[in-house]
Amino acid sequence: MSEEQWGAVDRYITGHLVPSDAALDAALASSAASGLPAINVAPNQGKLLHVLARSIGAKRILEVGTLGGYSTIWLARALAPGGKVVTLEYDPKHADVARANIERAGLAHLVDIRLGKAIDTLPKIAAEKGEPFDFVFIDADKSGNADYFAWAMKLTHVGSLIIVDNVVRNGAVIDANGDANVQGARRLYEAMAKEPRVSATAVQTVGSKGYDGFAIAVVIA
Repeated sequence: MSEEQWGAVDRYITGHLVPSDAALDAALASSAASGLPAINVAPNQGKLLHVLARSIGAKRILEVGTLGGYSTIWLARALAPGGKVVTLEYDPKHADVARANIERAGLAHLVDIRLGKAIDTLPKIAAEKGEPFDFVFIDADKSGNADYFAWAMKLTHVGSLIIVDNVVRNGAVIDANGDANVQGARRLYEAMAKEPRVSATAVQTVGSKGYDGFAIAVVIA
């Protein structure tokens, strides 16, 4: 099978289950026009995040890596009444694009964009001593995955879901000598395997974004 066929299947799935949406389409168009990298989740993957968050009635969602706000919109639309998405972005330009996209979608009142390195922002969020997060989506610099996972464990509760994107790296995750992104994925697997407070697995994916995968963990203790 080829990436062309994977993409065609994605389009078939999207055509049936993820109808065209003006705000999401505009977010992608705005991100592209602003020169942001096309590394956002695919539409069917965004819908998956939405379904998972909605299935647990998530009221507080943490996103590590905002980019242009495409996945943020999916997550904000899944919030239970009175909920909030806190999303972390390092690049000021990305944050500005995301802010405009989220406002256009009518969701600005549900989203708190925090600017700065996630590894610096996460301790500040912990220091606020707010309610724990029900759902965490990690999709930032891959070398920091294990660190972000460790913070997610501090900021969640029993029953919370933690999703980490891009953990297969076109199959390179099995290469012990892989690049920094591969090493970040491998450290994440090791951290999850050693963490008794979660039950975790990972799923390989193919589609319009190529060959990759995501890890999913539920906090059990």
